[in-house]
Amino acid sequence: MATETTRPVVKAAKRFTGWYIVAAVLFILLGLFAILSPTAAGLGVALLVGWLLVFGGVGHFIAAFEGGGARRVILQILAGVAFVIGGLYLLMHPLLGLSSLTLLLAAVIIGAGLCEIVAYFRHKGEQASGWMLFNGIVALLLGGIIWLHWPWSSAWALGTLVGVNLLMTGISRLMLGLAGRRLLKQATT
Repeated sequence: MATETTRPVVKAAKRFTGWYIVAAVLFILLGLFAILSPTAAGLGVALLVGWLLVFGGVGHFIAAFEGGGARRVILQILAGVAFVIGGLYLLMHPLLGLSSLTLLLAAVIIGAGLCEIVAYFRHKGEQASGWMLFNGIVALLLGGIIWLHWPWSSAWALGTLVGVNLLMTGISRLMLGLAGRRLLKQATT
């Protein structure tokens, strides 16, 4: 039973798990959209990365005016130019960028899968930790599929596989959030 001193902690934990579950549902919905419309999702990813590079380049230009010596200013300006050129290239040629991003995504998903598996072994005894292992294995398989079929399947693979990864991430996080809710319920009764 919750005491007066633990009530704020329990309330904060309930709020956190609630937002965790909401985020999980959003991941699931985004994953379903990407699976149903893989080309649009893949091009969306390419355009998003293009804009992020442009904004990152602007950030480097702003950082150049913070001072720190001529060498630092020059390096910030050069980095800004590289980011902006890369971002504009992706924005102007999203299909070519999609092919490159597909290969990069394969490496990222494989890395994320390895991290999920490591996280599983660190939290092996906790409730619902098996979902982390499952998510990691699925991510490794998806990353391997992208890598093996590149570049021929770039138009559909990026959106579909990102969608499946988002869906699996959402499901695993939903299970973890629900497990947290069950633990809170047990702790307060």
